[in-house]
Amino acid sequence: MQKFEFSIHTRSGQKVDAVVIAGRDQADAERKLFQMYRNCTVITCRMKLPEEKPRQASSMEDILTLISK
Repeated sequence: MQKFEFSIHTRSGQKVDAVVIAGRDQADAERKLFQMYRNCTVITCRMKLPEEKPRQASSMEDILTLISK
């Protein structure tokens, strides 16, 4: 699943930034957003890129190299 970050105006006029919702595509994420925030207005929407996780050392040599740095 992809993650989408929305900035919205709620129906009471408050601005909410960085609402992150996972969905198969943008339409699915917007559907979920509108279930949580009824009658909101979407200001911006952008797809969040997956963060790269730190690589785990796979051998004793890699572990010693990490320790010596």
